[in-house]
Amino acid sequence: MSDKQKRNRQPGFSTRAIHEGYDPADHLGALTPPIFMTSTFAFETAEAGGEMFKGERGGYIYGRTKNPTQTILEQRIASLEGGEAGMAVGSGMAATSCVLLSLLSAGDEIVIDHTLYGNTFAHLTQTLPRFGIKVKLADFTDIEGVRETVSEETKMVFFETPANPNVRVIDITEVATIVHKVGGLVVVDNTFATPVLQRPISMGADVVVHSATKYIGGHADIIAGLVISTADIITQCRQAGLRWITGATLSPFNCFLILRGLKTLELRMERHSSTALQAATLLEGHHKVKSISYPGLASFPQYDLARKQMSGFGGLVSFELDGGIDAGMKMMNNLELVTRAVSLGDSETLIQHPASMTHAVYGPEERAKHGISDGLLRLSIGLETAEDILEDIEAALNAL
Repeated sequence: MSDKQKRNRQPGFSTRAIHEGYDPADHLGALTPPIFMTSTFAFETAEAGGEMFKGERGGYIYGRTKNPTQTILEQRIASLEGGEAGMAVGSGMAATSCVLLSLLSAGDEIVIDHTLYGNTFAHLTQTLPRFGIKVKLADFTDIEGVRETVSEETKMVFFETPANPNVRVIDITEVATIVHKVGGLVVVDNTFATPVLQRPISMGADVVVHSATKYIGGHADIIAGLVISTADIITQCRQAGLRWITGATLSPFNCFLILRGLKTLELRMERHSSTALQAATLLEGHHKVKSISYPGLASFPQYDLARKQMSGFGGLVSFELDGGIDAGMKMMNNLELVTRAVSLGDSETLIQHPASMTHAVYGPEERAKHGISDGLLRLSIGLETAEDILEDIEAALNAL
């Protein structure tokens, strides 16, 4: 390969995560992008302001819909996910809401996977029907079941992969093929995998959403959401979902913090994944563990799919102990290094009980039906020294 050919190829993931969308020469040589802490922007002329409001001229008008720090982040995440454009908003739920409320109308039908983050599930099954949107549930790991549920009336499907909290994996390509035949849109929540491990757009997804609070931010110090899609869809989501409906603006400072998190995302995901595999292996071999779910284990039901669809298996491990919920609570209270807390993707290793915490919005029958048992625990492996994490987990199990 010649020097010219080398320079013409797309830069690698981490290179784009550090440099995409920003040139220090445009900002007085500042190596790190500035934080534009302003709510409004001045117009060069009165005519220019009018043209911007009409969409005839590019530029910045008001901070609720666009800010220069935000623009850098949006260009960067779009590049990493392989989309045309991106949009940054105030939370992961805001990202999901902006997409749903911008692209769906009364009378439309959406088909969703039955296992989702608790608040996403509540929004889809309780809020959308109030506005005349029909919501149908399916098990998206059953492709034939998806094929039977999706119809000519289906405007959109929505799912997570890996899914929260039991990390089940869904075949993005197969689902997209089915949905596109009826003209529907495929929306994938890629929070657990991040674009380091999985890029749904390359497999047929139309829209990707993230809770950037998690791995992308990576430091447990921000709440943020991201949407990636075509330029047309992002324009709809920005003008309707962000500007008119939610107003869920992400502050310039939080945009700056996510840009910081992106710089180390590839390195962090490699560490999260490698330690999580060690933890999953330990749990699988321990006599107190009844069942375990981690895409990197050969015993995982969708192991072959995970290997094909993902370049790594992430930092989330779900498991259940002999003795069910009582044993789970005792094990959690035995931990000394691992922190009892919800959320995930942080530098700290966290553990939580979905049935009473993140997925309490599901009723008992719904949890049982959708694979969220009362004894299930979700472990988010952090960046501490691997031996320390493993030692703490093993000691907590042995103390039962």
